[in-house]
Amino acid sequence: MEIDWVLIFRLVAAGLLGGIIGLEREFRAKEAGVRTHFIVALGSALFMIISEFAFEGKQHDAARVAAQVVSGIGFIGAGVIIFQRNVVRGITTAAGLWVAAAIGLACGDGMYAVAIAATLLTVSCLEMMHFVNLHYNEKVVDITLVPEKAFDLPTLPTKLKSQRVKVESYTITGGKIHLSLRLRQKDYLNTIKNLMDTLDGFIIEEMN
Repeated sequence: MEIDWVLIFRLVAAGLLGGIIGLEREFRAKEAGVRTHFIVALGSALFMIISEFAFEGKQHDAARVAAQVVSGIGFIGAGVIIFQRNVVRGITTAAGLWVAAAIGLACGDGMYAVAIAATLLTVSCLEMMHFVNLHYNEKVVDITLVPEKAFDLPTLPTKLKSQRVKVESYTITGGKIHLSLRLRQKDYLNTIKNLMDTLDGFIIEEMN
């Protein structure tokens, strides 16, 4: 049996390019990493190759298999999307899997330049937005504080204001203070540390 090295190279290229996107997701500790993106891109390339060459001499539509990959990858993408504490997580990773599938299809068709360009654009977008989010984005942190000693609760808003902390809401139940704070992503841990130094006599029971 003759080995078609060109088709094998298409599979290798698809897996490597998909793995590059997965590597970025792996660094960010996301739900799908190198292995998942590698396999998705490789599988997509294989489906494209099969659709183009496995039915030679027979009546077939090569585009049908590719179309099924586009819709079928949605099931995998849905598996990495998590809804937790009224926050949806994993959409970017699911979109990355979708792009990895498209890159695999492109490699399977021999469109290497397009596949490489798509990979570079995807990784560049992910890295750029990570930088922007890290330095300029804000996040909401929920904290439950428990007093270790007597505390003048009416002074709490003043102390929070002195730290320039944006308070989304705060409630007091059962002697515990529940705070929702909007903090800068970059230095939110330092902000919380400074806040706890100001709120002397409290310990953090829970933080999300």
